[in-house]
Amino acid sequence: MKPINPLRLMLIGVILAVAGWSATVVTSRYSVATPVLPSTALATMGVIVIITLILGIRVLRWRNSLKPGSKAKKTQLDPLLAARTLVLAQACAYAGTVLLGWHVGIFLDQLRIWSLRSDQGITWLALAMAGGGLVMIVVGLVVERFCRIPPEDGDTTSADGKGRPARGEAAGEGEYAYRGD
Repeated sequence: MKPINPLRLMLIGVILAVAGWSATVVTSRYSVATPVLPSTALATMGVIVIITLILGIRVLRWRNSLKPGSKAKKTQLDPLLAARTLVLAQACAYAGTVLLGWHVGIFLDQLRIWSLRSDQGITWLALAMAGGGLVMIVVGLVVERFCRIPPEDGDTTSADGKGRPARGEAAGEGEYAYRGD
């Protein structure tokens, strides 16, 4: 798998901020409820973050279990667990980007009518959801780093020991095993 591109995350966030702002403008024009998630979504986001962190710490412990130069045998890690943890981390980062962008757009629209409203509950809820999305992004990116393959001592990147890695092998230190298909 390829690592997450931060520029792609920023682009998605900006696009969804514009979409969230536009949706809020349209819903307020037609007197429909503001399209913000309920506060119970924060609990769901917290559970996702905790599960992602627990699985990521498990992979990190395995990765750091053997000190360089030690002759102790490293315990086996289920490769499916590591792959699923990586996919969960990337999904957490993307979902956090969507939530952050959407709710920042809503928050920006609510700021323009701040002085006209007596109840600012929606504004604070949108800000809390954006904060939860930011936490999801950070945790997703950190756990993605936990899942990087460490370099092996004495391994060569190809049969002749020169530059290009063999198909299906990691390109270098800190890379994921990517087939290129």
